[in-house]
Order: sequence, then structure tokens, then C-alpha cells
Amino acid sequence: MTAPPQYRAPRAAVDPDPNKSWLRRALPVVLAHRRLLLTSLGLSLVGLIVQVQIPNVVRLGIDRALVARAVSLDTYVWWLIGLALAAGLVNYLARRYLLRTAYEIEYDLRNIIYAHLIRMPFGFYDRVQTGELMSRSSSDIRAVQMYLAFGPSILVQCLIAVFAFALMVSIDAPLAVVAMATMPLIAVLGVWMRKAIFPVSWLIQARLARVATLVDENVSGVRIVKAFAAEQRQLTTLAAAADRVRWAYRRDAEIRSRWAPTLESLPRLGLALVLLCGGWMVIEGDASIGTIVAFNSYVLMLQPPFRMLGMMIMLGQRAAASAQRIYEVLDTHSEITERPDPVRARVHGDVEFAGVEFAYPNGTVALRGLDLRVPAGATVAVVGRTGSGKSTLGRLLARFYDADAGAVRVDGRDVRDYALDTLREQVGIVPDEPFLFSVSIRDNIAYGRPDADLADIVAAATAAGADDFVRALPDGYDTVVGERGYTLSGGQRQRIAIARALLVNPPVLVLDDATSAVDVTVEQRIHAALRDLLAGRTTIIVAHRLSTIALADTVVLIEDGRVAAQGTHTELLATEPRYGEVLASLRSDDSEVAA
Repeated sequence: MTAPPQYRAPRAAVDPDPNKSWLRRALPVVLAHRRLLLTSLGLSLVGLIVQVQIPNVVRLGIDRALVARAVSLDTYVWWLIGLALAAGLVNYLARRYLLRTAYEIEYDLRNIIYAHLIRMPFGFYDRVQTGELMSRSSSDIRAVQMYLAFGPSILVQCLIAVFAFALMVSIDAPLAVVAMATMPLIAVLGVWMRKAIFPVSWLIQARLARVATLVDENVSGVRIVKAFAAEQRQLTTLAAAADRVRWAYRRDAEIRSRWAPTLESLPRLGLALVLLCGGWMVIEGDASIGTIVAFNSYVLMLQPPFRMLGMMIMLGQRAAASAQRIYEVLDTHSEITERPDPVRARVHGDVEFAGVEFAYPNGTVALRGLDLRVPAGATVAVVGRTGSGKSTLGRLLARFYDADAGAVRVDGRDVRDYALDTLREQVGIVPDEPFLFSVSIRDNIAYGRPDADLADIVAAATAAGADDFVRALPDGYDTVVGERGYTLSGGQRQRIAIARALLVNPPVLVLDDATSAVDVTVEQRIHAALRDLLAGRTTIIVAHRLSTIALADTVVLIEDGRVAAQGTHTELLATEPRYGEVLASLRSDDSEVAA
């Protein structure tokens, strides 16, 4: 069974209801960290209360100490120093807790989308580009995280306008109304700005994803690019995509430059109104000089919140666009689902395909009513022309895809009755193009059994014909392979993949042309070791080379998605002309490899 998870699971999940707004769907993730967030917001609120007292203390100092000379100026100086220190300490703590909240939210969002991605079937990855998924798992998540964490903080910071207005009203109500006269206009401009930014934000994220896709393809396929001297052509393609991103960013900059300065400048208009009306009131004796100074400070204090309000609007539209892109992934449900009470029994390995029909998501028909039974412990070689449906058998058996019609059974039970982890732990598949991780060879072989000791790993490698070349490497089994294992040859990667499957010791094993990149001499040694290991194990060998057929007790010929003939190699050779034709092509392939 699967090992217990070694990571801290997300504390909450995104609300699955697609009819809710993006913010309401993300709310459970935010509320899961409400203690940290509320602590940060509470401290920010305290800091604001302390901060808005400073202009009032300056007012009292000017009016009482400088103008009336009724109190010593030192008293107000010490008050200002104390308030400044208190505000600095509180804001430091608030910022620290806010950043912790932001990173916790980002951690949860990344794990939510990654957990969803690893549950998706092969058909999903047939349709979606890797670069798109990388973009939505990185830059889109960062945009959402920024708004979810910093949005509430910006709103709290904007409360300084409320506190400042309350203090201004308590000092001089008519002058307070004059100072806040520009606020309704700021609110209207904010709404217009939000509507203008959203489409551009979506466009930016989509075009960034396209660039990520191109970079991923060029890095992954760098050997092909270089082999065909296509560097300049690929660079031109990437430059065109980058230019489209640049255009979107320039459009975004145009909108920001048009609206943001206006939002930031309107409070300064309030400063002019305060100076005009307040100065007249001082001349008439209706206000003090300290009041004008305090009001100027309060109006200046309003500028950062409104600057942040403009930033919050832009962050919000970027987050809304990114959230919709993330939800497109999260709202895509896997076609491969488990029963409410799945079977978790150990299988013996009796495999049956009953009237199986299957077509890939792109419409390619692979199987047409295929019937095949492989008794427990039997070794069957499946042969056929390219595109006849051979490799599809293993993919359906492990439920990478589900059959469109008919049934795939193991021990008489439909594979859809088994728990996915139970089924896949007991159906080992070695593909013809093995994937290795950028870790040590030891870790690659032990991927299915992380707790395996070195002796078992060496035994599996020996059976796969890999022990000799591994020991010849500089660090032996601790040698770290390059990305996708490309520092090894194709045959070496295949042998590591075979060892990885053998270490798990599954009762059902599918070898999908698993030795196609191995030379004939090495293949013979691998086959000699495999004969003993395959005894008593149900094995389906997808054979593209004649030498592989010798491992099997029975040979199955597949033609056009159906079983055309079945029997021993000798029987089919004598009775089935199509089998002879397929063997002729396999012999040709063998000759090319030997050459």
C-alpha cells in the first residue's frame, strides 16, 4: 500500500462551486490561516491608531507650547518620539505576520493544484501543454496569493482615512469636510480603473503561459533543436511570443499611467483646499495654526492609502484573471474515478480484456472489440504492426485510461473496482521511453520502494543487466543522472527502468518494448536473468523485436485493434501468414539494431 504522506497537507481546499465568485471560492484557504492574518491585521490597526495621533500631538504642541506658551515643548517632543517608536515596533510585527500568512497561503495553493494535477489521467495531459500548467502553478498562484494576503492589509491601511477623518471632525468638522471632498471622485475612478485592467490582466497571464510553454519545449527538446540547427527559428518564435507579452504589458502600463497618477493626485487637491479654506479660517480667527498644520499632515497621510488602493485594484484584477485560469484546471474533473468502496485485495494476476473498445482523446481508435485472456503466471508476447493497439493494453490495465466499451478485468474483477493505488502497485509497467528523475541511480531504482535496502536495489539492477555499467560510473549507485536521465544512453535508461519495476515485484508486469534501445548481446543477458524472475508472474510483453518473443509462452497477434491470432510462435508461423509478415518487419528492425 502507499506510504503515508511525508508533507504537510493544505489546511483547506478551494470551494468547488463554480457559480461562486473567485474570491468566495478562495476564502476557505484564507480562513484556514485566519489566526496569523487577524494577528497581522490587528497589529496593523493598532499601528494606524498610533500613527494618526502624531499630527494631533503636533497640533497641540504648536498651539499650546509655541503659540500660547502654556506648556513646555519637551513634553510633546517626547510624546512624538514614543509614538514613533511604538508605531515602528507594531508595524514590524504586523509585517512579519503578514508575510508568514502570505507564504502559508501560497504553500496551500501550490499543493492544492499539484495534488489535483497528479490525480488527473493521461487524457488530461494529452490535451494540456506543460508550459500552461507550469504558468498556472507559478505566476498565477503568486498573483492570487499577493491579493489574498496583501489585499486585507491594504484595506486595513485604508482605514487610516476613517481614523484621520474622525480626528479631523473632532478638531474642526467644516474643514474636515473640505479635506475629504475629493473622496467620492476617487471611488468612481477606482471602479473605472478596475474594469479597464481586467481584460489586459487576463491577456498578460495567457501570453506568459505561451512563453513558458515555448521555453519548456525548447529546453526539453534542445537536442532536436540543435540536431536540425533550428536555434534561430526557435529564437524567432520565442521572440514573437515575447513581443506579444511586451505589447500586453505596455497596454497595462498605459492604463496604469492614465489612472494611477490621478488616484494619487486627488488627495493633493484636498491639500490645496485645506490650505485655501483653512488659511481663510485662520485669518478670520475660526481656526488655529496648529489645526492647519495637523490637517495638512492628515491629508498627506491619506496619500499612501489611496496609492495602495490603486495598487489593490490592479492586484485584484490580476488575481481575478489568474484565479479563473487556476479554476479552469481545478474544475476539470478526472475521468478516472474510484468506486465509493474500492477493492484493496492482493491480486494473483489473471488478466482479461473482454470486448474492449478504446479511442484516445484526439480521436485515434486503438482497440475495436478486443478479446484476450492471460492466465495468472503466464507470459504473453503481443506483436503487431505500428498503431495496431499493442501499447494501449498496458495503459488500460493500469487505468491510465478507461475503456470506452467492454471490460478489463484482473482476477475476475473489473479494474474500475480496485483502488487506484492498489491496482497500480500491482501492475508494473516499463515503457519503451523510460523517464528518470534528476536524482541518484539508487533513488531512481528505489522510486517504487523508497525504503528498499541497497542489496535489493543491486539485485534488481543485476537482473535488469544494469549492475555492471552502474558500478563503472564515478559514484556507482550514488551517481546523479542528468535531467530525464539523458546523461545515460537509451539502453542504460531502459535497464534502470526495468530494475525499478522489478524491485517493486508486481504480480502483473507489462514490458512495453522495454529493451528496444539495448543491443542484442546485452538483451540476451537481460532475458536470461528475466526468465527466472518472470516465472509465476503474469507478464505481457509488447514486442517490437523478434528476440523478445522468445521470452513468451504464448504469442498474440493484434491487427487493427483486434486479436487476429493466438498460439505459440511455431503454431502461428505455420498457420498465420500475417504473423510471418510482422516477423519479417521485426527481423528488419533487429538487423538495423545489430548494424
